[in-house]
Amino acid sequence: MNRAVAAGVEALAPEAGAPQADAPGSRAAPPPAGRREPRTPRAPRTHSARLGAWAELLRLPALFTVPGDALAGAAAAGARPGPRTLLAIGSSLCLYEAGMALNDWADRAEDAAERPHRPLPSGRIRPAAALTAAGALTGAGLALAAGAGRPALAVAAPLAATVWAYDLALKHTPAGPAAMAAARGLDLLLGAAATGGGTRAALPSAALLGSHTLAVTAVSRRETTGGSVRAPLAALATTGVLTGLVARRRTRLPAGRRAAAAPGLSGSTPAPTATEALTAALGAVYAATAARPYFHAALNPSPPLTQRAVGGGIRATVPLQAALAARSGAAATSLLVAALAPAGRLFARRSAMRKVSIT
Repeated sequence: MNRAVAAGVEALAPEAGAPQADAPGSRAAPPPAGRREPRTPRAPRTHSARLGAWAELLRLPALFTVPGDALAGAAAAGARPGPRTLLAIGSSLCLYEAGMALNDWADRAEDAAERPHRPLPSGRIRPAAALTAAGALTGAGLALAAGAGRPALAVAAPLAATVWAYDLALKHTPAGPAAMAAARGLDLLLGAAATGGGTRAALPSAALLGSHTLAVTAVSRRETTGGSVRAPLAALATTGVLTGLVARRRTRLPAGRRAAAAPGLSGSTPAPTATEALTAALGAVYAATAARPYFHAALNPSPPLTQRAVGGGIRATVPLQAALAARSGAAATSLLVAALAPAGRLFARRSAMRKVSIT
């Protein structure tokens, strides 16, 4: 799923075998008459290089933003995560990666001009292979959702359709950010449907997460050209509103949480103080992660700062998911989701993949 996903500034190392510029003031001696200048041999494509190209195509560091959707959905439904939750997470991961592969296949002509280093325009991965991977991953995602039950499949099917519609038709239209927001919201509902069998209780959490995704996607539409002040300002305002809504005390916990939170008391009993404090802390982390790069991009909407704003919004997805889980009374689940953020950063550093973009 092509989403707002883990970021930083991309560090592009020169490719192996690429000719380097001569030192200032030097000039290569011409070859002797009658002899051809030797060609620089091309470095063979190793197995690790192919794996690296696929890791770049699929934006592997961004995978750490995906499990939190299903876990937050399960928490919102008042259910404890179980085997069906794992199936929902697997389905989400497959559909997410299908969107990533399909995104680059659909944008291969544009990327050839604006992002020639990407796997498809650089020739490291064939377009047909990327399209085949998108189809196979979509099928795998739907199969995993079917294994989690009919309610999960009923959510996964429109989710897959939204992913393909976004990449093939809606991305460059005014409906693009809304489609991306719908995909993220459906992903959260997938976890609720798989774990609890229904989605109604998870609709508020899905709306909050979708609103965040809408703001990040709107900023990402100008990440290569810059120049937009309104999008970062709108995203900054959205972050403030969402932080307040997430931190607001819920007057009624999900049915599965009420008895555990306050045995023998009425369903209107507020969440325990420790859970409220955890929700507020995670909400503050979410705001701090997203707000600063949005503010900088609003002051100077250059491409580098706009890309940093997109990266900040992607990174902020994880603490927002954790805050939503804590808001539903699932403290243990929220801590598990929060742990995905440092794990994603560590993976990105070790794999030298500092940039994960929406587009």
